[in-house]
Amino acid sequence: MSRRAEQVPDLVARARDGESRAVARLISLVEDESPLLREVMAALAPYGSRARVVGITGSPGVGKSTSTNALVRELRAAGRRVGVLAVDPSSPFSGGALLGDRVRMGDHALDEGVYIRSMAARGHLGGLAWTTPQALRVLDAAGFDVVLIETVGVGQSEVEVAGLADTTVVLLAPGLGDGIQAAKAGILEIGDLYVVNKADRDGADQVRRDLRSMLKLAERTEGAWRPPVLATVAQSGRGVAEVVAALDDHHAWLSEHGELERRRVRRARDEIEAIALTALRAGWAGVHGATDLDVLAAAVVGGETDPYAAADRLLESAPRG
Repeated sequence: MSRRAEQVPDLVARARDGESRAVARLISLVEDESPLLREVMAALAPYGSRARVVGITGSPGVGKSTSTNALVRELRAAGRRVGVLAVDPSSPFSGGALLGDRVRMGDHALDEGVYIRSMAARGHLGGLAWTTPQALRVLDAAGFDVVLIETVGVGQSEVEVAGLADTTVVLLAPGLGDGIQAAKAGILEIGDLYVVNKADRDGADQVRRDLRSMLKLAERTEGAWRPPVLATVAQSGRGVAEVVAALDDHHAWLSEHGELERRRVRRARDEIEAIALTALRAGWAGVHGATDLDVLAAAVVGGETDPYAAADRLLESAPRG
């Protein structure tokens, strides 16, 4: 037990000293839902809320990985330490990240100022992995200046990143459907920055015009942030410096208007709620394979009770303390 007690403080200390292996081990404890997870989170708590969190989302094919790679290069040129959480589809066999650590981000493999981790979505909707918020806490406590979260690329359900990031970047590209289709996907409602990647292709200017027109139609209060629409060719790095400058502008606006604190409080609230609900579901497991929820559901179907009364009974049966 003493060895276990010493393990977490030692890992946290090494992670804060910039040791990548310690960061990797802490994130593995998070992903594996280790019995040490509570101790890890308690040890990290005093060192959080320092990193700037940037979510990068968009439909498959817009160049999220290439854009993330280009952003890392630009941020490193400015002397910032960068962490990357790249959420991949899950392997149907192992449950792990299907692509593993991103080949397209191999440019930074030997850079000690960059840490890249692929995480498996494991069926979790919203474009993120279930453990992404806790992995973010590890990178934040480890002293990274910026954490980029690249979503899995699942289209219409890929909006959860907006609740986790300080700034959300929505990527689009010409040739992948018109702007109206993008609006239907819902991602035009969550962006703080819009970036048309592959801007050297035909149709890029039209996508930018469509985006600007739709954003003008959105109702915004006086003094609200006006999302810019930028153009990049991530493969060559063209326009990436402008994106980083816009990220800095948005962060300054968030800080000035108190929105940064509001977003982070909301993020913590959602995280607490998710942990509490998970604990409740675990407490409802029955001893004979069925769950209390299954039994109550059968009672509702059989007309023995109603859903509201069943919910009350379920909450009463939840373990306390």
